[in-house]
Amino acid sequence: MKRIFMLMGLWAVLCHTSCKPKEENKEEAAKLVVTSPLKMDTTITREYVCQIRSIRNIELRAQEKGYLQDIFVDEGQEVKAGQLLFRIMPKLYEAEALRAEAEAEAAEIEVQNTQALADRNVVSKNELALAKAKLKKAKAELALAQAHLAFTEIRAPFDGIMDQLHLKKGSLVEEGDLLTSLSDNSRMWVYFNVSEPEYLTYASNAKPKEKLKVDLLLANKEIFKHAGVVETIEGEFNNETGNIAFRATFPNGEGLLRHGETGNVLIKQPLKNALIIPQKATLEILDKKYVYVVNKDNVVQLRPITIEAEMPDLYVLKEGVNENEKILLEGLRKVKNNDKIAFDYEEPKALIDHLMLPSE
Repeated sequence: MKRIFMLMGLWAVLCHTSCKPKEENKEEAAKLVVTSPLKMDTTITREYVCQIRSIRNIELRAQEKGYLQDIFVDEGQEVKAGQLLFRIMPKLYEAEALRAEAEAEAAEIEVQNTQALADRNVVSKNELALAKAKLKKAKAELALAQAHLAFTEIRAPFDGIMDQLHLKKGSLVEEGDLLTSLSDNSRMWVYFNVSEPEYLTYASNAKPKEKLKVDLLLANKEIFKHAGVVETIEGEFNNETGNIAFRATFPNGEGLLRHGETGNVLIKQPLKNALIIPQKATLEILDKKYVYVVNKDNVVQLRPITIEAEMPDLYVLKEGVNENEKILLEGLRKVKNNDKIAFDYEEPKALIDHLMLPSE
């Protein structure tokens, strides 16, 4: 019996010593991490969906009716101003030009003969004037016939890149039929829409004769190597969207950008005394952002916040928390509203500086 009591006492001692560290570890594990918003000057980057357009993009259409006799270029080919692109069968127009030329020559001979007779007072001045009028009419018809003949050749109005060919060689072409499009991609116009508050901020801070520089994020998530400048702003807001259109111009010497591309315009905006918090200190409920604020009694209280801008791993606060308050940084899923917690405080500057470091 004495031996049994000794074993039971030893078992109690072992249980007590083995359970105590676990309880201490549990208490230590329950300690959460808290920080505060950091007030600092920073720069944010705003993104705007954009449409990329050539500075000149035009449709090339047939100006005469006939068969498409020749196509001298291919799709996607670079062409020079004045280069011959298409020819519509010119035989009929050549014949009309020859006939008009002959009539003009006959009218000129008639004027010469009438002039000689008028000089000898054989015919009246009215007959001479009539002959000269016939000559002018003949020359006008010749010019018209030559214009129709010239319209059978379609030439490039400027340097550019050919688009899709809509008709094949030998096709019957009607006047006005679309043959292709031509794009001048030496520079690109990039259109994007800006909200009214952002426009007012830009307009109030804009310096005279200083154009806003912007960057272009391409569809492959790479930044276009050349910066652009905002050159024009539309005159009116869209009443349905509340936005106004900006147009930025980008150089495109390498020809990387093409008409019809999409991307995102990036505008850097400095912020004074911005309140910054880590994104991981927030949680989302029904499309709204919240943080747990720790009060003076170490009780967490759920509070909605409004985000002004987003940065990698960080949010810039518009309202909801001030710089002197503490917010829960880790363990947001482990607590409920009005829970009392134990915590360790992490300095916001060291935390934010760490998150702002570029990844290697």
